[in-house]
Amino acid sequence: QVQLVESGGGLVQPGGSLRLSCAASGFNFGSYTMGWLRQAPGKEREFVAAIRPSGGNGYYADSVKARFTISRDNAKNTVYLQMNSLKPEDTAVYYCASTDNWTCRFTTTCRTSDYYNDWGQGTQVTISS
Repeated sequence: QVQLVESGGGLVQPGGSLRLSCAASGFNFGSYTMGWLRQAPGKEREFVAAIRPSGGNGYYADSVKARFTISRDNAKNTVYLQMNSLKPEDTAVYYCASTDNWTCRFTTTCRTSDYYNDWGQGTQVTISS
């Protein structure tokens, strides 16, 4: 059974940092593209970042580029999202998601929810002074 468990959310002041983690189990993690998406109150879920199975550089939404970094440790079945220079508009529930979509393995086009098969329960991130 696929399980994705996020952790690391919380309340931080603007300009602060957080590191989210997502522990995966129940599937061949090293063969899946992993993504982070978020949903703010009253808004649709939006893409944040994704990283292909082999790792390397991820790809990002323009709103978080140069502030957020996605990484993965295939030995630990874990994907991370380092978030720096946080802004109030980053406030949202952050979801970890996985996909075995073939396109996602080789492109940077998997930027919508419908590419992803499985989801975690989400972790709340609140940026406020």
